Amino acid sequence: MRDFQSLAPLAKKIGMSRIGKKPITIPSGVTVAVEDGMVRVKGPKGNLSRQFKDDINIAVADKEVVCSVRKDSKLSFILWGTYASHIKNMIEGVANGFEKKLEIEGIGYKAKEENGKLILNLGFSHPVEVAAPAGIKFTVVKNLITVSGIDKELVGEMAAKIRAHKKPDPYKGKGIHYLGEVIRRKAGKKAAASA
Repeated sequence: MRDFQSLAPLAKKIGMSRIGKKPITIPSGVTVAVEDGMVRVKGPKGNLSRQFKDDINIAVADKEVVCSVRKDSKLSFILWGTYASHIKNMIEGVANGFEKKLEIEGIGYKAKEENGKLILNLGFSHPVEVAAPAGIKFTVVKNLITVSGIDKELVGEMAAKIRAHKKPDPYKGKGIHYLGEVIRRKAGKKAAASA
């Protein structure tokens, strides 16, 4: 098997990253500024900024962001598509925002939003409180929790933390799960047939 390092010049020539080589369109109402590896994105939903390594060249021109490999190294090719995805998510976040929906199932299980906190009653001796970090908003309608914000990673992280408080039970399906998530169910113990 050939070493990846020896393939780097060829990979650069043919454009290895399918995501990285595509220019990212900047929608109207969104501005992107790049300075010393710091990418700042402003839009109707808010502002996001992120520091990137100098292995990848990030340029803004004609309402597009273009990423290209600056250093001929294995790390550069790994980061190329990743950085393009991060920038795309930042633009999407400030333009439209992101949200994750969670569903609570179980008798007596409920949630409510109070002063920016999510209060969960999950059958424990005490209610569980989840504080919303800056940029995250909780909305509760009946048994449906919506986690929304402009930072895709933070929205996903908070949704995962909420779900972790009461993961779905594989027998009855009770607990917190993502909306539309398929829970792998186990068969319960069957009563032995009486002789």
